[in-house]
Amino acid sequence: MTEPPRAALPATTTYPPAERLDLVEDLHGHAVADPYRWLEDPADPRTAAWSAAQDELTRSWLDAMPGRDALGSRVSELMRTGSVGVPVWRAGRAFYTRRDPDQDLPVLYVRVDGVERVLLDPTALDPTGRTTLDRWSPSREGTRLAYQVSVGGDEHSLLHVVDVDSGELLDGPVDRCRYSPVGWLPGGEEFFYVRRLDPALVPEDERLFHRRVWRHRVGAPADEDVNVHGDGLDHTYYYGLSVSEDGRWLVVSGAPGTVRRDSVWIADLGGSAELRQVLSAEDGAQCSAWVGPDGRLYLLTSLGAPRFRLCVADPAAPREWTELIAEEPDSVLDAVVPLDGSLVVSRTRHAVSELHLHGADGAHARRIDLPGTGSLHGLSTADELTLADRDVLWFGWSDFVTPASVHRFSLSTGAVTVETAPPGAVTLPELSTAQISYLSADGTTVRMFVVSGVRHPDLPRPTLLTGYGGFAVGRGPGYSATTLAWVEAGGVWAHASLRGGDEEGEEWHEAGMRSRKQNVFDDFHAAAERLIADGWTTPQQLSIMGGSNGGLLVGAALTQRPELYAAVVCSAPLLDMVRYENFLLGRLWAEEYGSASVPEELRWLLAYSPYHRVRDGVEYPSVLFTVFESDSRVDPNHARKTCAALQRATASDPTKHPVLIRRETEVGHAGRSVSRTVGLAVDQLTFLAWATGLELGAGTGTGTGAGL
Repeated sequence: MTEPPRAALPATTTYPPAERLDLVEDLHGHAVADPYRWLEDPADPRTAAWSAAQDELTRSWLDAMPGRDALGSRVSELMRTGSVGVPVWRAGRAFYTRRDPDQDLPVLYVRVDGVERVLLDPTALDPTGRTTLDRWSPSREGTRLAYQVSVGGDEHSLLHVVDVDSGELLDGPVDRCRYSPVGWLPGGEEFFYVRRLDPALVPEDERLFHRRVWRHRVGAPADEDVNVHGDGLDHTYYYGLSVSEDGRWLVVSGAPGTVRRDSVWIADLGGSAELRQVLSAEDGAQCSAWVGPDGRLYLLTSLGAPRFRLCVADPAAPREWTELIAEEPDSVLDAVVPLDGSLVVSRTRHAVSELHLHGADGAHARRIDLPGTGSLHGLSTADELTLADRDVLWFGWSDFVTPASVHRFSLSTGAVTVETAPPGAVTLPELSTAQISYLSADGTTVRMFVVSGVRHPDLPRPTLLTGYGGFAVGRGPGYSATTLAWVEAGGVWAHASLRGGDEEGEEWHEAGMRSRKQNVFDDFHAAAERLIADGWTTPQQLSIMGGSNGGLLVGAALTQRPELYAAVVCSAPLLDMVRYENFLLGRLWAEEYGSASVPEELRWLLAYSPYHRVRDGVEYPSVLFTVFESDSRVDPNHARKTCAALQRATASDPTKHPVLIRRETEVGHAGRSVSRTVGLAVDQLTFLAWATGLELGAGTGTGTGAGL
């Protein structure tokens, strides 16, 4: 096997010792070994010593990788586009986020009578950059703002309320809110929100759960809130909620964990305020519901329509539905917003966004032209108290080579124009993008986006393949500084729309979950084989990267087909699929993967669990695990255990195919600052570039920097 050219690195090649326990358990008749269980405990002195030694080893490698400075500079430059958010309108006031080129985190602004001012700057709250803005919601009158922040990546949101005009803190912090929705009542004195119960009232291993819907009066102690909903339901329920613009109707939705079977309730706040059930989780469907400004109850649901349909009902008779917009056979109905007596419908067709205009009766009027082949990010219209621009829709849009911007569509003129461009200007590379179809192992057609500096394969190039394939999460074309930097250096970037996502609706999701999870991995392997067959790359130049459920994806890929991949970045991954339910939010995911407590489901999990599939004497590719110590979703012990197993088992030369683990403190699973994002990207991409022969800083994307 011909290796790509690599710079010799003056790095340590001896792996830190890791005690291997003779621990084998009988689980439903299966002998399941777990030799590194001690690495589950971060407080164990052995874990602390092992982690510190791994830190030193990993930095000796990553800091010596060629091209780090050039890559860091270019990724930083490409992120200097900044970002802009779609405005939320309240009584003529526009609320929106923006990150200017030199800022580390987005800032929340308000614009009143054409005058913009900063409303909330996370960096001003905390100059260390550890505090992130998780969620925000202005009151109906635009005079008050509820916002949530978390610190150090823990996602344990603290809710506050400020006066928009004076900046005075009116309420908070209220803890245990974690990305809570907020439904304001007219007048701005009260709102509904979601908060966990006092941890002292629940079992210790359930303290991350037990959410309730509460009614809160601004300025009153949170322990005086009225418990509106949640008692008697499963302790893993998550809730969404909305309040109609007139304040009459409260709509609550909920589901246990990540189960895509919603229950929906509605209450007449002008009457008894009793929540009545509209849909039960037993109906087996997902549903988003809200009362629109026209007084109708809208239900965007997969009930009888795996690609979703829109129904309406009288809120007073909420179970008497009428179909308004039917399911389409080859697109997914994502969102609906009212627009001056019409309805704007957002769809995705094979992961590419579309906008359509419908009448109030549901009849299709026309397609709204978008700037190109890309993705929508948020839709908004003027509220009932905003008198201007009542016929305007605002939407965010981007593609692979265009930074996210805000556009506006005028119903009266039919024109789509740019409302707000990204605040920073950068020089972007000229790239070619395409979506190709290929066949998976069982003959299913799967699609993949390919981004390159050339239109057609000219010579095999270092290639980075990624995907997700789970939880009905899809990804369409979008701007990414890391993608552009990789391709500009001469590489090829590919994203496969795997089963398990929502690119083709709920059936596509279900085809990649539970007993059918192997379909996801087969789709990924087939994508790699297609890239090789088309001449884009070779196994010696093919790298893969994924995070969270995508970390499980690439973990399964490297243990199932180690010969197919040259290098792997496995970030915040699930890897021990026998014990994942024991940690953090893991118990929420049994609907997606199956539970080891069920004999048949344990068999599914053992068939692909990466930690348990590591085999002695196999030549594994180069591997970099990246984990975050404040991760409140996926425990870093998955990566620690699998790293120790691979370091012992691999037959590959550690000077050519190292197995490393990079850990980061005071940052979690989701939001992070730009500087932290750049630092992580530099370590990940320089590792993959070194392993596949990509010369970072080579520049044109069409020359010899493409490797062999």
